Amino acid sequence: MSETIQVEVPTVGESISEVQIGQWLKAEGEWVESGQDIVEIETEKASVQIPAPVSGFLESIQKQAEEFAVIGEVIATMRVAPQPAGGTAPAAAPQAAAPAPAASPAPAASPAAGSSSGFVMPAAQRLLDQHGLKASDVAATGPGGRLLKEDIQAHIDRRPAPVAPPAAPAKPPTAVAAPRRQAAGSLVADGPAHRTEEVKPLSMLRRTIAARLVEAQQTAALLTTFNEIDMSPTMTIRKQYKDRFAERHGVKLGFMSFFAKAAVEALKQFPAVNAEIRDGNAIYRNYQDIGIAIGGGKGLVVPILRNVERMSFADIEGTIGDFAKQAGENRLQPEDLMGGTFTISNGGIYGSLLSTPIVNPPQSGILGLHSIQERPVAIDGQVVIRPMMYVALTYDHRIVDGREAVGFLKTIKEVIEEPARLFLEL
Repeated sequence: MSETIQVEVPTVGESISEVQIGQWLKAEGEWVESGQDIVEIETEKASVQIPAPVSGFLESIQKQAEEFAVIGEVIATMRVAPQPAGGTAPAAAPQAAAPAPAASPAPAASPAAGSSSGFVMPAAQRLLDQHGLKASDVAATGPGGRLLKEDIQAHIDRRPAPVAPPAAPAKPPTAVAAPRRQAAGSLVADGPAHRTEEVKPLSMLRRTIAARLVEAQQTAALLTTFNEIDMSPTMTIRKQYKDRFAERHGVKLGFMSFFAKAAVEALKQFPAVNAEIRDGNAIYRNYQDIGIAIGGGKGLVVPILRNVERMSFADIEGTIGDFAKQAGENRLQPEDLMGGTFTISNGGIYGSLLSTPIVNPPQSGILGLHSIQERPVAIDGQVVIRPMMYVALTYDHRIVDGREAVGFLKTIKEVIEEPARLFLEL
């Protein structure tokens, strides 16, 4: 008899005790090679893929998408088996070498219609039972005459619709409320059927974001100061060198590397913005680990660029590009998001003109970038049109004074408006 292996939720971090099932990458009955990802789970910090522990068939899925599971809990079972001919395909239950004792056959080994060697897969049997059908009623199309879940569904779809009963005598109109079901993903309605609500649990990532934002509002004395930057000089340099930069380094030259380097200069001049309050003490860092907010597949994430003061423009752009790709595929690891001494969030890519970003505790500052818009500005007594960007610094007033915050933003402005300062160390 084939060995059955349980797939459990692995340990994914010291403080993580619960995860949420994201999506199943393999279906029940599908053959999977050992080490191949079968399910994606969400933790408080990132999405993690669980690989198949053995090569075989994914026999049963015990936790569905959006359901929660604790560390060590069984979420699926696999049946060890060699790869069938023709690649991945639903598994056939193994036949015993000797006659088996008289007993009712298991659903997974039910003979399929039109084939003496075919079998009904577990998912197909459940669908048969749900609709009161027999395996002999449905034509099997799977390899070796196996009856698949898709065969059952196709049979159901082809059945004629039931004849509606005669209309009841007309009654005075009354407000009809749809049944109220509280299960995750179900529809909830107390009024007419067209006024429904859908219940969905918050994802682990969204729960963590919500908790940290509330923590920042409750524990820190947050204040935001603003400035505006003429982007003309930086845009000119970028336009002049972007093709040569991409050809030499294999990555595009964006604005984020300019702002990351400008932030390093500002953090060196105003170290309080790079510090944190810990156990009643102010902790000052002599390094700059800058978090870059990136929109991922599951929401906003903030991976950390370590020691940005030692990184080149190409290093910054390449690392951000790698993080963005991993975030889009939900493959960021928890350690990618841990730490950080300062954060940059670019709401301008979504069209934001002005905002007040919230500090990511225990950090003491976050720089918000916004859309670049051509606006009339006064320069040397003349009104001219310039590509302008509003920038915002939200900071913890417990450790950062207003003078330091204003000076920090002023430094950012000066560096971006005179980018040669980055190379001349002025």
